[in-house]
Amino acid sequence: MLAHWLLDTDTFAVPESLSTFHKHLPLDWIHTALEQTDKASVRRRKLPAELVVWLVIAMGLFRDRSISDVVDKLDLQLTNKLGESVAPSAIPQARQRLTSEPLAALFNLTAARWIAEEDGKDTWHGLRLYSVDGTQFRTADTPELAKHFGYVKHSKTAHTEYPVVRLCAFSSLRSRMVHHVAFGPSHQGEVTYTKQLLAHVPDHSLTIFDRCYLSAELLINWQRQHPHAHWMVPIKSNTQYTVLHSFSECDHLVEMKVSPQARKLDPSLPEHWQARLVLYPEPVSSNHIKGVLCSLVDGQQHSGQALLDVYFERWEIENSYGEIKHRMLEDTILLRSQSVEGVTQELWGILLAYNLVRVEISRIAHEADVSPLRISFMMALRDIQDEVMWCAIAAPGTIPKKLRAMRERVKRYILPEKRKRPKSRTVRISKTRYPIRSKHA
Repeated sequence: MLAHWLLDTDTFAVPESLSTFHKHLPLDWIHTALEQTDKASVRRRKLPAELVVWLVIAMGLFRDRSISDVVDKLDLQLTNKLGESVAPSAIPQARQRLTSEPLAALFNLTAARWIAEEDGKDTWHGLRLYSVDGTQFRTADTPELAKHFGYVKHSKTAHTEYPVVRLCAFSSLRSRMVHHVAFGPSHQGEVTYTKQLLAHVPDHSLTIFDRCYLSAELLINWQRQHPHAHWMVPIKSNTQYTVLHSFSECDHLVEMKVSPQARKLDPSLPEHWQARLVLYPEPVSSNHIKGVLCSLVDGQQHSGQALLDVYFERWEIENSYGEIKHRMLEDTILLRSQSVEGVTQELWGILLAYNLVRVEISRIAHEADVSPLRISFMMALRDIQDEVMWCAIAAPGTIPKKLRAMRERVKRYILPEKRKRPKSRTVRISKTRYPIRSKHA
């Protein structure tokens, strides 16, 4: 067992010395998650499960380093009680024993606490802003992962080179913190995963969707379960509707027919449903967005122009995915883990690490009296990485001095005012000019 191979907690960097972790992830929260999933350590003098939790989170923070190097940076030493070196397989065995359940429980607990603390006051017309969108993560091409997660098909004869995990996140648009997620095999669509997020929608909120989420079944049930939570989604070019009332030339209350396919999936759906439709005078962007449908039907409380303007905050969730994939994971092609349980655990660790950076950004933004969206993600990430290493190697008396110095650099984190997003979305070049070699070809 790993408990026989790794040093006791007395020789590990004690939890209090892992300042960022301890400050934002109190040990009580981790104990709660472990106890809820029956993974709490029985013998406290052996390596406790909470330190393995920290290791998994640190794997997301230090994507450019091997797992064994992350162990070194956290001051875990792969030696037994006799001081003899042991095989690196000790760490995978510890992760297997922990499973992904405590990481999932810890993510849900921390997300609820952090968003309530950091994201409650920054609202739009009294509503907190969220978005739901999907993304993909590629895994190693092993038989187990291919069977479970599957490939994304491009056509009848072609598919992705690697198995794909499909993930949908419910994220705050004003802080970019991830509120809840649902993920799994790629053969399930984004709307299917979004339905799993319904239970977590807070009241007095507005959730902005991409066009692919225009589903009567999803949006009607969204309102049924959360009468005080609202939604917004772009209209599709083929959407048919009847105008019931006009607030202005481009602002209407409309009625739409619920498709037979939707009513077959959910017989409780009505034959028709209503929403507010606000049209742009001219189509917006290369995607030809004609307008938006939403559940905010009070034309006096929310003007049509305000609804059109707030829609473009939806892109913040794509910026969140960019921070995770391009900044934290450094554009790595594949996740590290080689098993289904390992991939699941790794993703929860990545999401926890991301929210850990975002909550630190919120604290920095509060000190600087600016929006969290104006704080450099990369600078905050680098400082947290440095802080973890300081705490592992520095004498305790030097840590507060280093943290104060980090706080004094707060002005360096602030980015210029954000420019409005251009109406046309283009890229200069593709990521690679070389074809991708596939063993499946």
